Amino acid sequence: MNTPGTIDRPLTHDPKKQAPMKPSTSEPAGSVTPDFSLSDANDSRQNRTRQMQLAPEALARAHMHERLREADFERQAMRLVVARRMQRRAERASLRARRALAMAVMH
Repeated sequence: MNTPGTIDRPLTHDPKKQAPMKPSTSEPAGSVTPDFSLSDANDSRQNRTRQMQLAPEALARAHMHERLREADFERQAMRLVVARRMQRRAERASLRARRALAMAVMH
């Protein structure tokens, strides 16, 4: 079914060597956009700027920056949890010391 020269399997992948598309006979003459010349196709391909080529890298960099920011936020939250835990532990130790001192003074 897939013979060379069809849409699925063109004779060549080089756009310069492919035949231009012809307007369909089933559509009215004014409804089809005019054929583009090969120079237009080449110009549009050449229009790919460095910025477009580097877009995936910029996107990856943005994702990485977001992940680093999230990791930093997580580390900060973990430090806060640890600090509160140590504060509670110090308060309990202080209460034990007060009780021990009070017991020593009372006896």
